[in-house]
Amino acid sequence: MEYKHPILAREGWVHSALALAAALAVHAFAGWAWALPFWLIVVFVLQFFRDPPRVIPTEPGGVICPADGRVIALDEVEDPYLKRPAARISIFMNVINVHVNRSPVAGEVKERWYHAGSFLNAALDKAAAENERNALWLRTADGRDVVVVQVAGLIARRILCYVQPGQRLALGERYGFIRFGSRVDVYLPRGSVMRVSLGDKVKGGSDILAFLPRD
Repeated sequence: MEYKHPILAREGWVHSALALAAALAVHAFAGWAWALPFWLIVVFVLQFFRDPPRVIPTEPGGVICPADGRVIALDEVEDPYLKRPAARISIFMNVINVHVNRSPVAGEVKERWYHAGSFLNAALDKAAAENERNALWLRTADGRDVVVVQVAGLIARRILCYVQPGQRLALGERYGFIRFGSRVDVYLPRGSVMRVSLGDKVKGGSDILAFLPRD
């Protein structure tokens, strides 16, 4: 897949420009010692908003990891959006992870739900039900339903999602961003075959989390 985004995510352009301007101004008027903390902020902002290209796997039925991070939940639960038994994979993103979110499957966006909520530590299981969150219901060409949920965290205060019902997403396509630490939950049909284990570190757009069930 052709990479269509800059190495620095557009969500970080303003933050990066402001941080760089502040560092340059302090450096010019007060010297490098006073400017050092500002240069460290520049480094943090640039690494947080980085958006590296990823090679998207194309194995049939593969569910692509939607975010960088660590697998913190791998269980069977009630899907709170489609009201069905489902397999859930939860990925915790810390402040040093890439925060771009990618579509786990190719398909049509059937519905989108946004819920205002709390800002608990995203690693806590109750964060999935109580924190601010944005969920997408995706349906694949063969009728499989997958729900992917962006969950705000303790520090995260902004969930960004760029798609609406009726749009189609390609496998691994960039669709959103969460600022400053968060979580992404994926709800899959029962019978999906897991390819990751609890505690695994995963990369968005590169790793396969699971394979959807076959008829």
